[in-house]
Amino acid sequence: MARPQQKTFDKHKIVAENRRARFDYHIDETFEAGIALTGTEVKSLRFGEGSIAEAYADIRNGEAWLINSNVPEFSHGNRFNHEPKRARKLLLHEREIARLHGAVERKGMTLVPLSIYFNSRGRAKVELALARGKNAADKRHSIKERDWKRDQARIMREHG
Repeated sequence: MARPQQKTFDKHKIVAENRRARFDYHIDETFEAGIALTGTEVKSLRFGEGSIAEAYADIRNGEAWLINSNVPEFSHGNRFNHEPKRARKLLLHEREIARLHGAVERKGMTLVPLSIYFNSRGRAKVELALARGKNAADKRHSIKERDWKRDQARIMREHG
């Protein structure tokens, strides 16, 4: 039986992307979550600033949190500016949070943010992945596979 296709989200404007996550982890399932942001954080993200390279998600007291994501201070924010590396609450349904919490606790998986983007309605969203870490041999294999695909494309272009 064919594996079901993963659903894609309506990404209108991608602000930050964690490209390293797909190399370091086996991605099992993806979720879309809203983020509780303050006004200056939204403005800073709309200018395309922000980083989730070292960020992860955690479940505490039945709530999901995005930890260690960096949204720099807004340049015109004066005294109402936000703290750049504060923990931000992720907006998910209780059933989704319970499912993620169970997978992290029982199966030893990790919640990794893949991207922050604005959807077509202008809402800030996080693409969250339920992932399992790769070991060194898996990483070497994915590098070898990527190089072979690149060589294959080059050969096809040359001998078309």
